[in-house]
Amino acid sequence: MFSKDTSVFLNTLTPKFYVALTGTSSLISGLILIFEWWYFRKYGTSFIEQVSVSHLRPLLGGVESSSTTGLFSSVNGEAEPRPSVSECKVWRNPLNLFRGAEYNRYTWVTGKEPLTYYDMNLSAQDHQTFFTGDTQQLRPEDAVMQKAWRERNPQARIRAAYQAIEINHEQTCSAGSVIFSKKSYVLLAEEEATTITEAERLFKKALTIGKEGFAYTVVLIYSGKDMNLLVYIKRRLAMCARKLGRIKEAVKMMRDLMKEFPLLGMLNIHENLLEALLELQAYADVQAVLAKYDDISLPKSATICYTSALLKARAVSDKFSPEAASRRGLSTAEMNAVEAIHRAVEFNPHVPKYLLEMKSLILPPEHILKRGDSEAVAYAFFHLQHWKRAEGALNLLHCTWEGTFRIIPYPLEKGHLFYPYPGCTETADRELLPSFHEVSVYPKKELPFFILFTAGLCSFTAMLAMLTHQFPELMGVFAKAFFSTLFAPLGFFADKMESFMPSSFWHQLTQI
Repeated sequence: MFSKDTSVFLNTLTPKFYVALTGTSSLISGLILIFEWWYFRKYGTSFIEQVSVSHLRPLLGGVESSSTTGLFSSVNGEAEPRPSVSECKVWRNPLNLFRGAEYNRYTWVTGKEPLTYYDMNLSAQDHQTFFTGDTQQLRPEDAVMQKAWRERNPQARIRAAYQAIEINHEQTCSAGSVIFSKKSYVLLAEEEATTITEAERLFKKALTIGKEGFAYTVVLIYSGKDMNLLVYIKRRLAMCARKLGRIKEAVKMMRDLMKEFPLLGMLNIHENLLEALLELQAYADVQAVLAKYDDISLPKSATICYTSALLKARAVSDKFSPEAASRRGLSTAEMNAVEAIHRAVEFNPHVPKYLLEMKSLILPPEHILKRGDSEAVAYAFFHLQHWKRAEGALNLLHCTWEGTFRIIPYPLEKGHLFYPYPGCTETADRELLPSFHEVSVYPKKELPFFILFTAGLCSFTAMLAMLTHQFPELMGVFAKAFFSTLFAPLGFFADKMESFMPSSFWHQLTQI
């Protein structure tokens, strides 16, 4: 009885029904595919997979194992905690550009904003904390400048700085008012100056304010209350000298600053010094700086690792040939250079594509994430010229850098020379880098199953819709045969049930 009803139902279906069925299925699966692809590009995961893991698994009683959560194998095979999101610390870029003289000029030319609001907000927080004295309660002048740094609009910040200078002129000359003026000129040098020369003039003015007749002010600054402000001004003056071509002067200023304030190593002034020494091609001095800072107990950076690799590659790269090396093997010096490149690539795997110009560079952000794409952009922006100057160094990098990934096939679980690669870099880099930049992701994420499934379903149903529209009679025969085969076991089961039940039961059922 059931099989007869099924046959009658299938015979009443027209080809238009099959066209509508397959076309609607193709449209729905296509919309799901588009949404899944957009969600994956934006958040790096599948929406369906995330919903199923977050909401459906608890309902079905699935519980993640707590014994292995967050544990990964270290180099010696012992279990160690995986770096959490909180450990993905954002650092101030040691070589950050000037807002008015460089970032704003880029915006005027291209119409694009090189800095994200998140990055600029971090800079505002840095200035508020870095330039505030050590006192528990803010001075009135500090409150004015903090408000100036918090302004989102650049013109509002500049107006606030001028307003602060006017207020300061009305006050009695004192140590506090002098420091207040210094902070105002620092903001103007960063924000208003449209050239490096103008920025240098304003920084020099900020440095010399108070020296005429107020020698005690300098003593106050050196005592530690506003030492951060003094270090910041001198460092920016050294960077101005470097950008204006006075490299030896810049090197001397950086060395004096590091000697005068040795406890401020967290500012990474040595990275500015390394870049300036590389520009002078003073490779012996570069090696001396690396010997001091490339220590196992000190935090690493892309500048440290890749500069070390550059020095070792420079010693052998001019005569390096992949064909010759494959025949005779690598010499000791070549092996050291390759190992240094592998070490650098393991620390930050995003850098080689920028150095080899496989990805286009953008202006570096004001903050970077170590081992992330933001750090790679910042390093390559300033150091690409040094790699090009060393003959054959980029060729050696091109031939050897991908071998690193064979050493660490599972970088999120186990490292080789460093800790496992943190899994939070992509999220932080998307906050730091502008939207027009394609963020480099490591390790490359495979397409989720549901994207592949919906893509296949959409293609299959679209093909069925097209064939049904072109050959309606033939596809109708195939559809009837398919559904008949599909419903055959169910019809067989229904017929068996009908034979076991009395006819009165079926009569009463039909009456209901």
